[in-house]
Amino acid sequence: MTAMPSLAPRALYQEVAERLRQQIFARELEPGSWIDELKLCGEFGISRTPLREALKVLAAEGLVTMKVRRGAYVTEMSERDVREAYQLLSLLESDAAAQVAAHADDNELRELQQLHDVLESQVGQRDAFFAANERFHLRLLEIEGNRWRVQIVTDLRRVMKLNRHHSLFKQGRLAESLAEHRALMQALLQRQPETAAMQLRMHFQNGLAAATPPESAAV
Repeated sequence: MTAMPSLAPRALYQEVAERLRQQIFARELEPGSWIDELKLCGEFGISRTPLREALKVLAAEGLVTMKVRRGAYVTEMSERDVREAYQLLSLLESDAAAQVAAHADDNELRELQQLHDVLESQVGQRDAFFAANERFHLRLLEIEGNRWRVQIVTDLRRVMKLNRHHSLFKQGRLAESLAEHRALMQALLQRQPETAAMQLRMHFQNGLAAATPPESAAV
């Protein structure tokens, strides 16, 4: 029997893309900042070819913006970008919540409850809360089962990390967000599709208000 060929290790440009992705999320590379290719090549010990391939990957994800004759910049979200992203997330995730409330089995709802319990335990630890919050939302979508929805929301949530006015940064918003999650979880457990969808829409409406600078919040 012919042996199956071994899988190739992840290409260098993918490793570079992941390293840059984490630097962007950690604000080591700030939104709007120019990406110094020569400096990064020196830091990573690589040539410009894998770096440029990595930048193409990040540009496709929306994390990097390529400008003709000016190079690459970390994408900076405008207020309109933030509003439009929240609107899409609200539509996509509220519909998924309704579907989960109507069709999820008991084991899946228990899994969501466990993820919510982890979220409850992370209050006061912002980074851990962010991670637990994202796991809950993405697992809700996975349970609903529309892979296109999962892909779109994953891409949107990735780009939303670039927002300088992230909703959970606002004083008191973390506790409010948790209360909204409790209401959503209750609607899911009670198998109330319309209520679950409404609670998640409210969750995103309140998140948008917190993520938008005060002078434009009333627009």
